[in-house]
Amino acid sequence: MNRDKKGEVVEQLTERLSQSPNIYLTDFTGVTVKSITDFRRKLRAAGVEYTVVKNTLAKRAFEAASVSGVDDVMAGPTALVFAGEDPVAAAQILAEFSKEHESFSVKAGLVEGQRVSGADVKKLASLPSREELLGQMAGLMQGPLQSFVGALDGLLYQMAGVLEALREQRAAAEPQA
Repeated sequence: MNRDKKGEVVEQLTERLSQSPNIYLTDFTGVTVKSITDFRRKLRAAGVEYTVVKNTLAKRAFEAASVSGVDDVMAGPTALVFAGEDPVAAAQILAEFSKEHESFSVKAGLVEGQRVSGADVKKLASLPSREELLGQMAGLMQGPLQSFVGALDGLLYQMAGVLEALREQRAAAEPQA
C-alpha cells in the first residue's frame, strides 16, 4: 500500500470514528473467512460496520479523531466494529459470535467515549435493546396513570350515585299533586 492509499484509509477511518459514538475492537485470530463473512452479514443487518485495519493506520485515525484509551490493545490482528448509536445490538452479536468461536475475542471498546473491557461488552450484551428499555419505561409510566384514571372513574361513578340518590330523595319529599 503506497503512502497516498494509506492516507485515504486513515481519512476514511477518522471520519467513521467521528461519526460512531460506540466502537469495539476485536481479535479475529483463528476464525475462518466463511465465519467472518457470516458474522459481517449479521452485523450489517443490525446496521453495524465491521472493518479489519492495520494497527498503525488505526492508531493514526484514532489520533486524528481525538479518540484515546485504546492504544494498549492495538496489537495483533485487529478489527473495528462501528456500532453506531445502539451499543447493545452490536454487543449482543459480538457476544453470540464469541460463544460460537472461542478464538474470537473483544479486546476493548468505547461506549459513548468511555472505555469498556471485553467482559463489560458481554455484560452490555445481556441488557435489553434501547427500544425494549423505552417500552419498559413507557409501561412503568403507564401503570400509575391507569390507576389514577381508574380512581377518577370510581369517584365519578360514586358522584353519579350520590346525585341519583339525592334526586330520588327530593322526588320523594315533594308532595304529590
